[in-house]
Amino acid sequence: MTDTTAAVLRAADGPHELENITLRALGSHEVLVRIAGVGFCHTDMTPRGPGGAALPAILGHEGAGFVEETGPEVSRVRPGDAVILSFASCGACARCAGGTPAYCDSFMLLNLSGRDLRGGASAVDASGEPIANRWFGQSSFAHHAIVDERSTVVVDRELPIALMGPLGCSVQTGAGAVLNEMALQPGQSIAVFGVGAVGLAAVMAAKLVGASEIVAVDLHESRLQLATELGATRVVRADTKNSVAQAVGESGGLNFALDTTAAGGVMELAIQSVGVGGKVVLVGAGADMLAIHPIALAGKQVTYVLEGSAVPHTFIPTLVDHWRAGRFPFDRLIQTYSFDDINAAEADARSGVAIKPVLLVEDDERA
Repeated sequence: MTDTTAAVLRAADGPHELENITLRALGSHEVLVRIAGVGFCHTDMTPRGPGGAALPAILGHEGAGFVEETGPEVSRVRPGDAVILSFASCGACARCAGGTPAYCDSFMLLNLSGRDLRGGASAVDASGEPIANRWFGQSSFAHHAIVDERSTVVVDRELPIALMGPLGCSVQTGAGAVLNEMALQPGQSIAVFGVGAVGLAAVMAAKLVGASEIVAVDLHESRLQLATELGATRVVRADTKNSVAQAVGESGGLNFALDTTAAGGVMELAIQSVGVGGKVVLVGAGADMLAIHPIALAGKQVTYVLEGSAVPHTFIPTLVDHWRAGRFPFDRLIQTYSFDDINAAEADARSGVAIKPVLLVEDDERA
């Protein structure tokens, strides 16, 4: 067992509170990771809404750190390895076996319930009461997290590990939507609706592959400015009249559109922005429904994508390589906070003050 500190959310309208917790002994394929840093993602706010994960829970799903201990049958990692944590998958269903773990049969249960496949947890509070601690298979708003070895991606120990966590979800989602799901080609065009962390990762990925037009659509001037610096060829204020016409420009219809907002009206605009033969990828997490007349879909494709349709063990190292080469500066999205300031980080993420808050859980000492 491991005694550690975690940020526990006990009520949907309450704060995250730092508490002493105890993690049970590791299972056969489980790994104990000392968290160096963890990103705050908008999905970490969903338990505050209806239908969210059962509370009390430890949230956080963009963790990175160092392996401290492994279960007896673990083969992917060993103590001392630097790892980025990503989403959970069962490894046994047809989707996992076929190389599409983001569409695992048990994805929703493993990632959004805060519990394991058996509905259990592996943490208790100071009173011995269970705390849900498998949010996206990791619950990394903590000094230590238990994860299945499938959720670990080994990376170079010399990287600034505390800043690498967003590669495991938001950055992977945006970049993967472009590189994996769209397979965007040089000379093609794309509009990105909503340029927070996911959208800006998509902008950088589109630039990486040589898109001819990269249109960023958002309400925040500061984000549109950053989008321009990161590769957008045009920007459009989302609250201006004829925003779709401005996004399309003289093209007659773009090749691709990505919606990160999950807002019903914006998803409709994304569909309008692509031409015949175009594809729209939706990735936002929200409650809005998409209501559109079927004729508006004539000759177009619309799909919803989880985790950028990525295989983390191969895709995350690729993104790291691009970052090291200066082609994918995702660190420009990051604003750091101390772990104690988790509630301030959440507030800044909600308001848009910070694009990608990263909590520095502890000093990045090499294990």
